[in-house]
Amino acid sequence: MKVSQRCKELIKHHEGVRLKPYRCPARLWTVGVGHVLYPDQGRFPLDQRDAYPLKAEDNRVFSGAEVDGILSADLQRFEAGIAKLFPVPLAQGQFDALCSFAFNLGLGGVQRSTLRQKVLRGEPEAADEFLKFTRGGGKILPGLVKRRNDERALFLS
Repeated sequence: MKVSQRCKELIKHHEGVRLKPYRCPARLWTVGVGHVLYPDQGRFPLDQRDAYPLKAEDNRVFSGAEVDGILSADLQRFEAGIAKLFPVPLAQGQFDALCSFAFNLGLGGVQRSTLRQKVLRGEPEAADEFLKFTRGGGKILPGLVKRRNDERALFLS
């Protein structure tokens, strides 16, 4: 199964889209929808990452089509991961919501989640589990509350 355009738009809305490379809070060169340009940069200690140069060919404005292509390629990992973690029939909205959730939380977080357990058991209240993942740094974040409500609605659609 592949994510729908609706899912891609939800992810772009909540993650944001940047057409020019920038340094994310972890000091990694990033572009588009949270795409890390140089994964090997993450092996450096945080205080050494600013010395990692942006390659000349990446020092430009990326087109919307390029960003969409990068996002589609990045989502392939999450599509495969969700298919593996949820070997049960899923509706498109459920699959999309789980992929968006995994894009934000990571596949490891999804694997250990109560959401996964309830979906696998077919529990009708599984969708409510999205609403438990709204904290960052120990605080409830309004942006995560909105995202989880959107993912829950997508899951139930």
